[in-house]
Amino acid sequence: MIAAQVRRMGGAQWLALYALILGAWGLLYAMALPQDLRDGAVIYGADFLRSLCIVTPDAAGFARIVVMWSLMSAAMMAPTALPAFATYEDLGHTGETRLGALVAGYLAVWLGFSVIAAGAQMALFNAGLLTAFGDSRSGLLSAALLALAGLYQFSPAKEACLSKCRRPLVFFMAHWDEGAWRNGVRLGLVCLGCCWALMALAFVGGVMNLAFMGLATVIMVLEKLPQIGAWLTRPLGAVLLAASVWVLFATI
Repeated sequence: MIAAQVRRMGGAQWLALYALILGAWGLLYAMALPQDLRDGAVIYGADFLRSLCIVTPDAAGFARIVVMWSLMSAAMMAPTALPAFATYEDLGHTGETRLGALVAGYLAVWLGFSVIAAGAQMALFNAGLLTAFGDSRSGLLSAALLALAGLYQFSPAKEACLSKCRRPLVFFMAHWDEGAWRNGVRLGLVCLGCCWALMALAFVGGVMNLAFMGLATVIMVLEKLPQIGAWLTRPLGAVLLAASVWVLFATI
């Protein structure tokens, strides 16, 4: 069924959505810092980074981080929702406007998440717990985030949200009369409930680490597929908890 839906994703509205996803990944690639600048930061310290305006604790720095998180959220989360978007379009048999409103509502939720995540990054950076690249400088923080994400994989809230993401037809039928925008917001909130803890691991893997973002995107896409996700969620939680213990023992 999913394969058949994917084959039908060829209209102008889908091409625009694909362009959004590819554009977000392209901008993230352009924003990612080369290794020589990272090496320079190790040698010259935080003042070197501030001189390059990479991260500063002022409004301009915060705005840049919000943009970066917004791009990252669009690039990582929109692909995970493609089957749900296709299901909604199949139900409505309508064109670009309805799908556009659905996607806009969905991304609005992740824009809100991006503001919160950017604020958390600035606070952790100012507390000395993150580097200017968004990587954790604290083994205890890394262990805590890994443990949080691992435990959340076993939680009823995660399971409830995943059940809706894996059955988009039932989800949309229950709220069909609310319209595309509100359905998009609902879908975004459910998706946020599935993925917020895994997204928080960006502070462990590196906020601008494209390899981490790519791996996390693949995991979240697979986790929402009904045939595969049921076999992935809890084992992934066990792996994250084991990684948390390993990091904790390596720290002490």
